[in-house]
Amino acid sequence: MKKWKQNLSLLMVLFFINQLSFGQNSSSVKGNISDGKLPLEFVDVILKSVNDSTKVAAYSVTDTSGNFVLENVPTGDYQLQFKLIGFKTFTQNIQFTGISITIGNITLQSDTNLLNAVVVNSQKKQIQKTDEGFIFNAVSNISQSGGTATDVLKSMPTVAVDADGAITLRGKSPMILINGKNSAITNMDQIAASSIESIEVISNPTAKYDANAESGIINIRLKKNNQSGMNGAVVLGGGFGAKGRLNSSVLLNQKTEKWNFGLGYDNRFAGRTKKIKSERTNNFIDDEHFINQNRNDERTEGLQNLKLNIDFSPNERNSFSLEALGNMESQDNDETLHTQVNTSAHQFFSNNVRHSLELERSKVGELAFSYDRKFADDRKSLNAAITSSFNKHRENTDIDTYNYDQYAAQTGDAFLQRTHNYEHENISNAIVNYALPVSQKSIIETGYKGTFRFFNSDFQSADKTNGDYVVNPLSSNSFTFNEQINAVYGLLNSFTGDKENPKWKYNLGLRAEQVSNNGKTQNNSDNFSNHYLKLFPSASLQMNLATDEFVKIGYSKRINRPDLDDLNPFVDITDALNPHGGNPYLKPEIIHIAEMGYNKEWSKYSFSANAFYRNATDAIRQYAVLQDNGVILLQPRNIGSTVTYGLETIFSLKPAAFYDANISVTAFQQRIDASNLTQDVVNNAFNWYGKIINNFVPWKGGKLQIIGNYNSALATAQGKRIPVYNVDMGFQQKLGKGNARLGLVVTDLFNTLESGYKNNTLLFTNNRTSKSDTRALMITFAYTFKSDFKEKLLENQFSTE
Repeated sequence: MKKWKQNLSLLMVLFFINQLSFGQNSSSVKGNISDGKLPLEFVDVILKSVNDSTKVAAYSVTDTSGNFVLENVPTGDYQLQFKLIGFKTFTQNIQFTGISITIGNITLQSDTNLLNAVVVNSQKKQIQKTDEGFIFNAVSNISQSGGTATDVLKSMPTVAVDADGAITLRGKSPMILINGKNSAITNMDQIAASSIESIEVISNPTAKYDANAESGIINIRLKKNNQSGMNGAVVLGGGFGAKGRLNSSVLLNQKTEKWNFGLGYDNRFAGRTKKIKSERTNNFIDDEHFINQNRNDERTEGLQNLKLNIDFSPNERNSFSLEALGNMESQDNDETLHTQVNTSAHQFFSNNVRHSLELERSKVGELAFSYDRKFADDRKSLNAAITSSFNKHRENTDIDTYNYDQYAAQTGDAFLQRTHNYEHENISNAIVNYALPVSQKSIIETGYKGTFRFFNSDFQSADKTNGDYVVNPLSSNSFTFNEQINAVYGLLNSFTGDKENPKWKYNLGLRAEQVSNNGKTQNNSDNFSNHYLKLFPSASLQMNLATDEFVKIGYSKRINRPDLDDLNPFVDITDALNPHGGNPYLKPEIIHIAEMGYNKEWSKYSFSANAFYRNATDAIRQYAVLQDNGVILLQPRNIGSTVTYGLETIFSLKPAAFYDANISVTAFQQRIDASNLTQDVVNNAFNWYGKIINNFVPWKGGKLQIIGNYNSALATAQGKRIPVYNVDMGFQQKLGKGNARLGLVVTDLFNTLESGYKNNTLLFTNNRTSKSDTRALMITFAYTFKSDFKEKLLENQFSTE
């Protein structure tokens, strides 16, 4: 027993000596980082052992003064790295003996070779310029908390979104990707704003990207937790417009040396209202001459997303990733449509009230597996991915129509209808990209992408007759669509002059796409099949005038393939006087695009301008045709050729420490040659839209954001859309030590956001306006726990890893 006590005492002494020795040999490394003029915030400071560079010994991030501290550093030989987007990585070897050291000031040099990634100083954490466009850091947008991806896009520079959610770049619809991949999620209201990390805009894609991107590409990247250790965050929000709104989100991740597990959930529930007013005059029809319609919608919507990611990196050169996304959306729409029809002599012709209850349910599941391989030469890379997205959509509608005479007395029995539209869709991608340096100044990129799409829609309309619902075969149908796109590309990237500061940069690319698709209807009346191979060249030349200034010219050929909504021949009869449907006989639109750009950055300001020219043949536009019975059928048509040219500008400024702003303006002229159509078409129109994002820091821990947006009247094939303008405001305040934040959001502050159009043709004139309850107030509360990424989630930080 005595011997056991002696051994225990000896062990305790040895443990104390060991802890004392460790305390004497573990201390700190301090320093300061700047760009030569100003201190740099958010620089990643990474300490790795010389003997094992795969393991991070210590990590820190510089504060607002550029200072950093690495605590509890054991003795040894280390490699110290400093990383920040837009600057060259700086590496320094140090020998640490256990005594605290200060390495002094480190100056990072701007990196113009990294995609010319100039971080705009005035929006340092919000907008990042690239060779192909820019990246918008969505988490810095506090004025859209509790909203959807559509709301975030409304507040982005150069992106136009109307009151109905239609998204355009330079006057045309862009290709929208989710995490760089095609997705069955095509409605941006299915993505909660709280789940978005960043949005990339590629205004002039090279041959590396899908050719089906006439006006560019918008790539929405969802949040992915990749910080070391266990991290989490919770966000709760609530508010009201015409009705109540609720949202919440949870983010969790656990990362070890080789594994990263992440889980995220978000939801959004809201009640919405909409009022639509329409006036139409049929010039050459006497009976159904004046048509006035008023519609009221009461909608309840729900959105839920669940996301899982698993990453595995067995070593520093190989990484595997698995991502899974589940999406559920519901919409219950209670709609009442009142239609009054008068003759050309202003006499009563008809009057009816149509009520419909529409129940929509959508489920989307996505799986993505990817592999990335790095090499000793960081210019060489290999990545591959396989993705698949499934969408199941069900829509059931009960309709009752009541007819009234001129004295508002009901005539006859109600006409009862019941419809359903069941859709199934699958989109799969197989992607391989390989980059190989062929000289000190040139890299060849090549790759393959296969896109495989299947779509099936079953539409059925039934009329109630003698107490039973009987299917109407004339208005019921099914539609099946299959498409396969196989694409390969080659791209040469090169430069002249010094590698660190090249004088010229250029790329030459060629993409080949083989397309095969076919569509089939139940009655075989609108079957079609298309098979074609097309080549899409691209080229660009960039001259760097200085490290912070360059000019660039580029050319690319693109295609606008009709999407499913354009091709689906089903006719929507929600409004019997204004039905709309697809056109299975559409041809693809071919576009030639030329662009010239200029970028300049100063210490507190930055400016970029892009002049663009677009020439399209077989242009696809919505086109309305007046039928003999007074019904206007709206369908997409190949209207001829269009020429668009314009200027896109982005100006950022930070005149004071408490204020910064971003101003963007896009203006363009459209010329339309629609000689293939018999009715009159708008042939010349000027359009513009602008946006200003104001950011204020009124006091410590507080942020105020005010966004103003204006879209001018936009020309359509037969008239124009009305102007759209609104102001959004957001405020955020840190609480306590910064782990919690309280936010206030007011959307459409002055309740001015509405949509509509005015058509003026030889056969008819038509005015329509739509006003939703766009003005809303939301309060949000966010809290992070044991979180190394709280600034990334709640503020604006980009990760360099």
